Amino acid sequence: MQASVSGWTSASRAGVAALLIVAAACQSPPPRAQSTRPNIIVIMADDLGYSDIGAYGGEIDTPNLDELAARGIRFNRFYNTARCWTARASLLTGMYPHQVGLGGGILASDQPLGEPGPNQGHLDENAPTIAEMLSDAGYATYMAGKWHVGEQPQHWPRRRGFDRYFGLISGASSYFEIIRDQPRIRQMALDDDPWDPPADGFYMTEAITDYAVRFIEDHASARPDEPFFLYVAYTAPHWPLHALPEDIAKYDGRYARGWDAIRAERHARMIESGLIDERYRLSPRPPQVPPFAAAENSDDWVRRMQVYAAMVDRLDQGIGRIRNALQASDAYENTLILFLSDNGGSAENVSGRDLHDPEVPIGERGSYAAYRAPWANVSNTPFRRYKSWMYEGGIATPLIAHWPAGIADPGRTSSRIGHVIDIFATSVDLAGGASSAPGGSPSAPPVEGRSFAGVLAGQIGETHEALYWEHLGHRAMRRDDWKIVFAPANDRWELYDLSNDPTELDDLAAARTEILETMIAAWEAWARRVGAWSGGN
Repeated sequence: MQASVSGWTSASRAGVAALLIVAAACQSPPPRAQSTRPNIIVIMADDLGYSDIGAYGGEIDTPNLDELAARGIRFNRFYNTARCWTARASLLTGMYPHQVGLGGGILASDQPLGEPGPNQGHLDENAPTIAEMLSDAGYATYMAGKWHVGEQPQHWPRRRGFDRYFGLISGASSYFEIIRDQPRIRQMALDDDPWDPPADGFYMTEAITDYAVRFIEDHASARPDEPFFLYVAYTAPHWPLHALPEDIAKYDGRYARGWDAIRAERHARMIESGLIDERYRLSPRPPQVPPFAAAENSDDWVRRMQVYAAMVDRLDQGIGRIRNALQASDAYENTLILFLSDNGGSAENVSGRDLHDPEVPIGERGSYAAYRAPWANVSNTPFRRYKSWMYEGGIATPLIAHWPAGIADPGRTSSRIGHVIDIFATSVDLAGGASSAPGGSPSAPPVEGRSFAGVLAGQIGETHEALYWEHLGHRAMRRDDWKIVFAPANDRWELYDLSNDPTELDDLAAARTEILETMIAAWEAWARRVGAWSGGN
């Protein structure tokens, strides 16, 4: 079917701004004066599970994120889109990925551009990005990290509203070097130019942090009277499992108890902390995952999770450096920091790829491995399934909001149901809604995201009537506490009552057929509207 991206026009940015202004006026605080508008930093982890960080039950040392949560807000019912590039497309535009050309895969840098549509393979040129909107509102805009929404130079960040950029244009890559071999050529860039890492001393997570800190420091020096937006898109802890030796050593022995014990401990901590309650039953270990006591090569499995934890640890250290840079530039108090993940933990197995040298210990340069389903199941505690699936394990994300000058009643947990599309709406709302923009374009698509600025201020805030998902045949919809899920492997729709069964263990499809059929019809109408599905299975 035809893409809804055809609805975007050159006037869409003004139309989006006007729609957001109207929506924000209903429930959010009035726009702030320019001098008090917050800086906004969005930090996205890559393939991080719901329970990996300490504030969400994990045993990995994440003191910086934990402090942000303790002095901010933990959201316990926030969603991503279950996949790397789709989540990034939604974060950048506030739209579902199909509406902006990324409902399917990503075009490689040497592939010809196809017809515009929901699966065109790069971010639609006319879909306003968060950087473009905030630039129009008077913000300086910076990005450090993984782009992954367009490989060709005409689709790079500086063409989409960012004043400065450093990072990985492509998807997954080695943390110690850039991959140049077919078919997995990877590209890094500094601003508009290709960039190659040094032969030695390079580690991707540290490099992303270095430039994020540099952008903060340079802004404080050159543009101190202007607010800024910074998007920090770490590649960690996405495979390959690569970490620095001192970080790996820190976790010696921590995972020797195995996945069953670690998962149960996480579940208990999540309940004890008030993040979840007893309704969140621990989903059973997947059939293909053996009890840890029966696992072969247990030392290898322990090493995989040890390296994964080290990668998350180093990411958290980077966030600490970003906080220090904010404090040194007197920007900390009036900076909103948002932290989330692009999808759930990944069960993908990459050990058989030709990039992996089995003689090299996992974690070191020359290895190329993943932690796979047993540990991904731990990362997604207490939920089922993983990245790319539409069960909660694939789409539930931690979201931490921290803003000393703007968050009411810090230290609380919010159960406001939200989605990565809301970050665009919230940022534009807090930036003043680009209120100098001219009247809206009647051809601009409706804004999909809803601002949660009101939640930060201690109000109820805007809510969604329903949320929808589709990716490579996996489908879902949530309306209130009812959720439907379609997994291609099962070839049927399932129905769950999340008010009583938030970990999706009791399928009510046969018992509540009226609810199921009504929601399927609503999902199909949404799918046709955004270009996600044209009928049939």
